[in-house]
Amino acid sequence: MDGPLSFNEKSEFIRFASQNNIKIVNLCHIPEDGRLKTLSFSVTEKGRLDGILDFGERVDGSSLFSFIEPGKSDIYVRPRLDKAFVNPFATVPTINVLCDYLDEQGEPLKIAPRNILARAEEKLFSSSKIVLKALAELEFYVMSEPETKILFPAAEDNNYHESAPFARFENLRNEVLTTLADLGIATKYGHSEVGKLADRNGTIIEQHEIEFTIRDLRETAETITLAKWIIRSTCEKHGVSASFSPKIAMEHAGTGMHIHLCGSINNRNVVSDSDRSLTADARKMIGGILKFAPSLAAFGNPTPVSYLRFIARKESPTHVCWGARNRLALIRIPLWWSFAENKEKPRSHIETFEYRAPDAFANAYLLFAGIAVAVDYGLRNPDEALRTAEDLRVETADDEKKKTDVLPCSCEESAKNLEKDRRFYEADGVFPSKLIDKTIENLKTYKDKGLWKELANKPNEVERLLRQYLHYG
Repeated sequence: MDGPLSFNEKSEFIRFASQNNIKIVNLCHIPEDGRLKTLSFSVTEKGRLDGILDFGERVDGSSLFSFIEPGKSDIYVRPRLDKAFVNPFATVPTINVLCDYLDEQGEPLKIAPRNILARAEEKLFSSSKIVLKALAELEFYVMSEPETKILFPAAEDNNYHESAPFARFENLRNEVLTTLADLGIATKYGHSEVGKLADRNGTIIEQHEIEFTIRDLRETAETITLAKWIIRSTCEKHGVSASFSPKIAMEHAGTGMHIHLCGSINNRNVVSDSDRSLTADARKMIGGILKFAPSLAAFGNPTPVSYLRFIARKESPTHVCWGARNRLALIRIPLWWSFAENKEKPRSHIETFEYRAPDAFANAYLLFAGIAVAVDYGLRNPDEALRTAEDLRVETADDEKKKTDVLPCSCEESAKNLEKDRRFYEADGVFPSKLIDKTIENLKTYKDKGLWKELANKPNEVERLLRQYLHYG
């Protein structure tokens, strides 16, 4: 029963459930916080299953979205029969079905993140015929219970591409890779990342990364959400836990979610030309993202801990700039395998540029919708975007400091930037104004301007705050 399930008709779903002794159907949906939610049904009553597959179920929208008023909060979740899979972690045979949100009239819910992203993609395509695609590098920490004896201790923060037995959780990571493959989620690779620490009690905290293949924005956002659920569920199965927090300890490597982007017209990548050079269209897209970078942080870096990652640096971007292969730049151009070109063989890779600011606490749908708005602006305003890209290109650390502005240092600062740019996000009805209102309000409630300076000499307070966000997102 491994593999993704796609049903054209309700009858196919019911037949599969009967033939495979399915006991539970989970309606799974992704609300404001970007975490997979579940509504479960026993399938023993066939008439009930029939109705659920037709119409879905009513849920309390105000408990899923902070911008839905409790007085008028009923919405619907309706199954997408082409997006189902057998739950690999359930104790009884279970099918998970991804769902759409509908309003009380049965229309797509305008404030649902997936629908916002759909509108952003449609606007971009209508103006430029470009389809924006993305892949994510999903970093995370695996944390064990204390061990009486660590058989193969390793140096802290020296774990990049380390192998077992020095990489304690290599087998767990590989199990995640195979589970993702079983569910039809394609990956490029997995590896241990730089971060590693062991406390005095013998607890092992080890960083890993899984990188996915490039897909359209909605599919990539869905992949990120499912991957986080699979990673956490696999960890629970083995008696350990995982954290996607941007920062789990002050002096150790942070955790980002780098996003590689490319645009295509008729399946032809427009990031590079026949000479393997960056195209004008790519520079326009980069210029658009650089212009919106301070307000994109409102979607890509939604908690106070997100900004501690920037402040601590450690290969995290700080300045609004871009450059070739510069891992401290906000946008970098990675190596493109130019030496491996063979005119008789098609390219086995896709040229991209990498946006390094986001972290995994982001709702990927809203983040990608914001990126699509920024790219669309760059393509619609080519002179401004190309000038921005030219002005903000850096090749050395000295250039970076001289020529560029810094990224926001707090949620409060990101909220101010979103307020300044909100007209661009709201244009043509892409982002609903009440979502922007609530996002700004939520960011301001943290009151974190200057927070990390205030806590500089208060390690216990810092530790408390880091623990508070350990399992957020």
